[in-house]
Amino acid sequence: MIQADLHLHTLYSHGANTPFEMHARAKELGLSLIGFSEHSPRPEGFNYKREYRDQLRARLGDYVREVQALKNKDDPCRVLFGMEMDWLAGQREFTGRSCVAYDFDYLIGSVHFIDRWGFDDGDEPWRDASLEQCASWYRQYFESWLEMINSGLFNIAAHPDLIKIFSVDKFRAWLDKSESRELIYKGLRALKEQGMAMEISSAGLRKACREFYPCPAIMEMARDLGLSVSLASDAHNVKDLAANFVELAEYARSFGWSEQTIFDHGRTSALPF
Repeated sequence: MIQADLHLHTLYSHGANTPFEMHARAKELGLSLIGFSEHSPRPEGFNYKREYRDQLRARLGDYVREVQALKNKDDPCRVLFGMEMDWLAGQREFTGRSCVAYDFDYLIGSVHFIDRWGFDDGDEPWRDASLEQCASWYRQYFESWLEMINSGLFNIAAHPDLIKIFSVDKFRAWLDKSESRELIYKGLRALKEQGMAMEISSAGLRKACREFYPCPAIMEMARDLGLSVSLASDAHNVKDLAANFVELAEYARSFGWSEQTIFDHGRTSALPF
């Protein structure tokens, strides 16, 4: 059984529940460890249609205090304090400052933007996009993913193939090409060199792509490199906390993993599942 969920969001960004509610649910589910990884505020110009930046900035202190209070409790479900950082074009210094704004236990790096376009913000741009256009977006995404990893700022690389969210069939066709796999392999090899873990997430089952992040082809490459992994639901509410973890464990085990790496303030440990 998976005992830890290390990618969680709250009502302080675009989630639905408080840290206390998420923690109470984790205890009900029998988890022994959860890691809160609320989004970090983005700079102006990197916007979603339903933007939550102002709310997040205004309440970030509340998030920090609530998670720290949970972390300091003597409780059978231990809490870690993290954050999910967006890797954004031209914003290396901004992101670096954000990474040291608080005394984090661990940091998740992710790519949600191609230039200034939040590519996961609805399916409209993807509906009529050609394979050639999608292929260009896939390349840009994985080039940014490689930059994010090589920055050395993060412990975990979130949802590696998030870019497939609205175009999974085209993504599979693109992934069949040797140059596409080589680009992804560079990112995975960089993960190994940086001592980071690759996230395996059940969140994709709840999205339009209807499959785990990452897909089997990337899982195979990661396995062959001997990468460490982190397991997560990317929950934004109590209902999705630890969602599909039975299936997630089976998926990870089918590629040879039986433990996930925990990052705890500079220390690493392995937690079997």
